[in-house]
Amino acid sequence: MATDSPVVQVRGEATREVPPELARFAVTVTARGRDREATLTQLAEGAAAVRVLLDGSEPAVARRETGDLWVRPQTKRSGERVVGWLGSVTTTVTVTDFTALGELMLRLADQDQVQVSGPWWELRPDSPAHREARHAAIGDALLRAREYAEALGARVTALIELADAGPADGPMFARAAFAGGGAGGGVPELELDPQPQTVQAAVQARFTISDPVLG
Repeated sequence: MATDSPVVQVRGEATREVPPELARFAVTVTARGRDREATLTQLAEGAAAVRVLLDGSEPAVARRETGDLWVRPQTKRSGERVVGWLGSVTTTVTVTDFTALGELMLRLADQDQVQVSGPWWELRPDSPAHREARHAAIGDALLRAREYAEALGARVTALIELADAGPADGPMFARAAFAGGGAGGGVPELELDPQPQTVQAAVQARFTISDPVLG
């Protein structure tokens, strides 16, 4: 857009720390045996036990996704003779009720041949926090433009261009790992402190200003 008026170009930024809205963690069931069929059966039984626990934890569990399934033979270093089989299957669990998160993770970790890792704290993709940060970045750009204009004895008259220049936000996480073994005697309590999420937004803006007073 062509203009004969003076132009000021600024960058507006905003950073906010907000509570997380989601927590994700991974549950990995492993199996080991000399026979392939027995290993597969052990793996299926372990995965079914995890599923039963997750079924009983709804509606705290918002989503679960099973992936990273593998079964492979073990061989001796000196040859190709199969001496055993290994198997593993991982389920990623998304939780919205953080009061139940610690207990759920420990109950899963209390199962035989189960490892739990996480949690990873996140915001929802459509979280209002992102919109609020963008609005704040626009307000910061306008404030800066007005400050520059006032320093020149002028005022902001119109917006020429506004472009998003913000970085993408990534999930914050606090990692813990629990290996199941069935020690018995009940599940201990575990309190987890949700990690605040940093939300950032930035914009580039160009404004026209009135004629400066330079003398």
